[in-house]
Amino acid sequence: MGRGKFKGKPTGRRQFSTPEQMMAGTSASRPRTFKKEEAELEEEERSEEESEEESEDEAGAEKLKGTQGIIQVDNPNVAKPKNVKARDIDMEKTTELSRREREEIERQKAHERYMRLQEQGKTEQARKDLERLALIRQQRAEAAKKREEEKTAKEQKKSEARK
Repeated sequence: MGRGKFKGKPTGRRQFSTPEQMMAGTSASRPRTFKKEEAELEEEERSEEESEEESEDEAGAEKLKGTQGIIQVDNPNVAKPKNVKARDIDMEKTTELSRREREEIERQKAHERYMRLQEQGKTEQARKDLERLALIRQQRAEAAKKREEEKTAKEQKKSEARK
């Protein structure tokens, strides 16, 4: 005959407290003085934390493990904290840009300079473009003149045919 998940033990059956017992604080799992003991423990922890903070402020350093106190090594692989508080920022200190950032800024400035020269028509490409534009305008003007002449010739033919 199966007894389910929990087998009977020689110590007896499991004791479950009712919600009323839990509210009254008389449950079998926790003594009545548990709240008082817990409050005392919290007060002790708070006082210990405060005293630790004071001692850390006085000492100025964290507790170091093993040989860390003796040998000071700067690990290059350690991730440095990226968030800096406003009060810790040094306003006079200028941040150095990385190589990629510097190159990107230089590239943008060179492009802007080139575009300004392009607008003024001082670059080779701009000169070629202007020559091409002049040639196209000339061809269009000639084509318009030719169409105009053809139109006038056609009108003259019509007028001669009517007479």
